[in-house]
Amino acid sequence: MAEQGQRFESLDEMTGVQALERKHTDLPILTAKVERREFEYIRHGTLAFMFNFDIVTGKLVACTAKLTRNEQDFLKHIQGRVTAEPQTSQWHFVSDNLNIHISESLVRYVAEESDLDIDLGVKGKSGILKSVTSRAEFLSDPTHRIVFHYTPKHASWMNQVEIWLSILVRKVIKRGSFSSIKELKRKILAFIEYYNRTMAKPFKWTYQGKALAA
Repeated sequence: MAEQGQRFESLDEMTGVQALERKHTDLPILTAKVERREFEYIRHGTLAFMFNFDIVTGKLVACTAKLTRNEQDFLKHIQGRVTAEPQTSQWHFVSDNLNIHISESLVRYVAEESDLDIDLGVKGKSGILKSVTSRAEFLSDPTHRIVFHYTPKHASWMNQVEIWLSILVRKVIKRGSFSSIKELKRKILAFIEYYNRTMAKPFKWTYQGKALAA
């Protein structure tokens, strides 16, 4: 299906990512001594990131960094992704059940992109917009141009972008020192470029769905 112009992307957010600057430089490794890290730091604010991981190619294909993460932020992120590749015939997004992933504005956008001229109802009262359940059902419709696939509750670990986020934390964020939120964003974008160029490959899913033994 990927060869037929469809895209399959796993997406998620990281909120409250802190730009922490170490107050002093770390002490380097010496004979019989491990590296010693500075424990005092200076806070320079936080950013919220939204990431799209291409399941087929293994590349991180979209990153949005903002001071907030709300319904409109997520909508603009999705709109930017779809607009960037107008030749794509159908989009498949894997996400968790966060409320901004099942919002009224997202339903209206998917209806517009799918050329659906229908009455969507009123949020909280009637029609497709009535409830979270009705909105999720609409957004999951496989006949639409944009289709959301929601992970089961308490199972967001099944979303492949979570694996990539753990790599980002280990390689960049955990041991990083950032003098500003601009530097935090710059270093994360630089890592994405490096990762896509040298490390990207599809993740091989090995879980067989068997119950875990205690």
